[in-house]
Amino acid sequence: MPTKTRSKNKAGARAKPSKGPGKKAREASGKDGAPGQKAVPTEEKNGTAQEAPPQEIQVGEYITVRELAKLMGRSPIDLIKVLMQFGIMAPIDQTLDHDTAAILGDELGVTVKWPEPEEPEQPEEAEAAEAEAARPRSRIRTFIEQVLAQEPPEKLVERPPVVAVLGHVDHGKTTLLDRIRHTNVAAQEAGGITQHTGAYQVEVDGRKITFLDTPGHEAFTAMRARGAQVTDIVVLVVAADDGVMPQTREAINHARAAGVPIIVAINKVDKPNANVQRVMEELAQEGLQPEDWGGDTIMVPLSALTGQGIDELLENILVVAELEQIRANPKGQCVGTVIEAQLDRRRGVTATLLVQNGTLKRGDALVVGATWGKVRAMFDHEGKPLKQAGPGTPVVVLGLQDVPQAGDIFQVVKNDKEARRLAEARRQEAEARTAQPTARPQMSLDALFAQFQAGETKTLNLIVRADVQGTLEPVVQSLKKLSGDEVEVEILHASIGDITESDVMLAEASGAIVIGFNVGVDKAAQRRAEQSGVEIRTYDVIYKMIEDIELALKGMLEPVYEEAVLGEAEVLKVFRTRRGTVAGCMVRSGVVRRGARARLLREGQVVAETSVESLRRFTEDVAEVRSGYECGINLAGVNDIQEGDLIQVYEMQRVR
Repeated sequence: MPTKTRSKNKAGARAKPSKGPGKKAREASGKDGAPGQKAVPTEEKNGTAQEAPPQEIQVGEYITVRELAKLMGRSPIDLIKVLMQFGIMAPIDQTLDHDTAAILGDELGVTVKWPEPEEPEQPEEAEAAEAEAARPRSRIRTFIEQVLAQEPPEKLVERPPVVAVLGHVDHGKTTLLDRIRHTNVAAQEAGGITQHTGAYQVEVDGRKITFLDTPGHEAFTAMRARGAQVTDIVVLVVAADDGVMPQTREAINHARAAGVPIIVAINKVDKPNANVQRVMEELAQEGLQPEDWGGDTIMVPLSALTGQGIDELLENILVVAELEQIRANPKGQCVGTVIEAQLDRRRGVTATLLVQNGTLKRGDALVVGATWGKVRAMFDHEGKPLKQAGPGTPVVVLGLQDVPQAGDIFQVVKNDKEARRLAEARRQEAEARTAQPTARPQMSLDALFAQFQAGETKTLNLIVRADVQGTLEPVVQSLKKLSGDEVEVEILHASIGDITESDVMLAEASGAIVIGFNVGVDKAAQRRAEQSGVEIRTYDVIYKMIEDIELALKGMLEPVYEEAVLGEAEVLKVFRTRRGTVAGCMVRSGVVRRGARARLLREGQVVAETSVESLRRFTEDVAEVRSGYECGINLAGVNDIQEGDLIQVYEMQRVR
């Protein structure tokens, strides 16, 4: 039995125990050891209060030497010395299993226990968590979502939903927006003149809806790529006489990647060759099942030209908004997003801001991206001056120092001095990032395992491009087959043709990897990928592509271990010594190793589960003994050994 040892420094004094884990580490539990040690009293040493080593700790299935030493309040050297006595040469970052940690604990006078099981979630909480997990979201929680999460629930009130209109070219997006604007807004304007603000509001039955007047799904995704989750609902416009087209599919994929509900507006039903049923069938093939067919996607036939169905569309937007529970705190921290900005020769910098929480007031000091300013004047979408604007309201603001970018987040601070200080800090941070020679990829196959360990993702998002349709389908199907119970492959977008800047923007916004098969990469896409850190991988052999993705997924999977028998030894003689019971054995098969797991079998029944504490050949300690040789085996904590017993030695090996 190894003697207990304590490390000493050069002067011969005992080494001070290292500090135990912090509060968060004590409360957390996980695979790499479950911090959760009991609080221990402090002891006086040299007149200074020192934290005494804990008497009991909690350790999960696996833990490193460094982390175990930290939990025990010991130097890692103490643990490594004990391991060396067992014949195990372990570096400080070596991973130990629970049993080995328990043996080390016994040697060092610390009880090692399994973590206590977590309390089961309440049914309602579990349902909500499951629904949230099932909903596709961006990898990173946005700043505004973090602000909303901190608001007291009782202070949240309903706010106007923000709607983006997407779809294929010439399917009537602009006509639809104009029809909604003129029907619900222009009649109330002085002189009927509407200025372009990038966003505007309409009122339906006393409730407001905010529409983003953006040029399409690329701008929609570009804002998401800058960390702005602005849109609550997407209206997908599909022409009844044309059906689903390539940009329609792209718009669907971009909306899904954003995790927002989709309402389909089937436009141009007034045309003689309109075929609503055919459009619904094509959309069903894209995964949008109509409500009329038992699905969950609202589809409204309408004509932007005549106004037919417009009211029904607006009513359905309000219904979806109510189901989504779109809320904000008008009295909370004021934050929002820049929709668009420009430099006006007469008025200076003008920016259209969408307030998403709190209330923006004239005179407020703002930090917007890397610039700042003070709200000198504020106007609504009709050009009327405002004194304040609540959540969900788009406003044109004057008073910023520089022109911000679309998608920049703004927040109200207490004064100009604070705004200037924050803006300067952000500017310096941005310059430092720009000065770096290379940008680390936000998502790469090599980084997937690290992201999984950090708990950031269990989904591999892919954007796939292929040269022809006949190749695209088998490539997509092969990639989807790699999904399992623990890790999922999500194809955000799949189409034919070269990789474009739009693909890179979608990848940037969704934490995806762009995969190309027999296609090229245009210069704009390559340039943006280098700037944003999006990884583009191109292949011309399908099995090589599948192999790369499969290896990445295996890195993401939680490790699976299975038992592998190393050898068996028969007990020929039993010796009682001061150090315990020693079994004189003959190794019948395989190899017996010191420190390995072992079980004692008697007449085919398991008597004890333990480990090989020491192993000797004659008078020498040895690390292993092979088949055909005799040896002395000391089993940890086991004294009830009889002649004729069988000692089976095994280890847990990771399944590849």
